[in-house]
Amino acid sequence: MSETLERYFVPEPSKFPIFGSVALLLFGTGAALWLNKVGAGPWLFFAGIAILIYMLFGWFGQVVRESQGGHYGKRVDVSFRWSMGWFIFSEVMFFAAFFGALFYVRVLALPWLSTGDNEAVLWQGFSGEWPSAGPRAHEAFTPMGAWGIPAINTLILLTSGVTLTWAHYGLLGGRRGQLKLGLFLTILLGAIFIGLQAYEYLHAYVDLNLRLDSGIYGSTFYLLTGFHGLHVTVGAIMLTVMLFRVFAGHFDAEHHFGFEAAAWYWHFVDVVWLFLFVVVYWL
Repeated sequence: MSETLERYFVPEPSKFPIFGSVALLLFGTGAALWLNKVGAGPWLFFAGIAILIYMLFGWFGQVVRESQGGHYGKRVDVSFRWSMGWFIFSEVMFFAAFFGALFYVRVLALPWLSTGDNEAVLWQGFSGEWPSAGPRAHEAFTPMGAWGIPAINTLILLTSGVTLTWAHYGLLGGRRGQLKLGLFLTILLGAIFIGLQAYEYLHAYVDLNLRLDSGIYGSTFYLLTGFHGLHVTVGAIMLTVMLFRVFAGHFDAEHHFGFEAAAWYWHFVDVVWLFLFVVVYWL
């Protein structure tokens, strides 16, 4: 084994974590002030976004240069794989908490609240049936059905998983054209998914009167689908970066963990959507 593979590369101290911390502080503070109609809120929010973008380009670019310079051996590769695995596990726990909240409301809380004379305790017209509009029960809404855009989006994400796997096989087999086309199709399908979800939200607000404040159903619906949509957006950005790297000649059959990490994330997003489609839309 060569010296490069035996040693563990330790990078020099970096300025980018400080920039990232400042960006997140400005981002969160600006968002809070903006929501409370404080004039400086939008300025702080977008300043945080700008610094965050600078940090991402600078830090990730440094990592790419280190990778292409041959600094990362097998021991570093193992560290990257463990890190990405734990990161995805943390995302699983995020969604587990949200699904758990939905389960608690539908299976435990509402049936329990339906026992006895809770209408006088809670609000007039209370019903323990799902979907629940909460105290705004007088403002009727229509739940989002499963066999429209949600079903189409399910097919889109499942297809994107196939095209990404096809691209991966192209990389392993040295077929760069297949790799590029598969990645491009995956990104395109992700963009279509996001566009259809935006249209679904518009339809929900305008035609179904389904809003974020439409009781526990509205809040859990937008929390779960919106958080997942954010993950699809992040995954599409990651795959876009991988596509640019492929066009730059990066990755080969032996060294391509950056591509693998993005693929892991995308497949995780696909699996979460299947659970979400069944629990939120179908049941």
